[in-house]
Amino acid sequence: MTESEATEQVWFVERTYSDDEQNLIIITYATLDGSRYFRKERALTSFTDSRETTAAVETSSDNLGHVEDPERKNQYADAASRTKSNYDPDEIV
Repeated sequence: MTESEATEQVWFVERTYSDDEQNLIIITYATLDGSRYFRKERALTSFTDSRETTAAVETSSDNLGHVEDPERKNQYADAASRTKSNYDPDEIV
């Protein structure tokens, strides 16, 4: 398996709303050590638009960014560990 085919499980760490655009939600997942992250952006098309967010997702290693800020790295590690200890990977958060 090449690195581009490798996948990693990442855990939900935060959900934020975009300052730039209305109705855009940014969902961030991170590795358990907080060193890498994966972001999903979702545009809500109506008030009844409900898409589920799972506790963890599998993504290609190529889709993961690096966390440079040590404080954010610790924050992500704590949140990812908390999510993992409280939810099964496919459970809705």
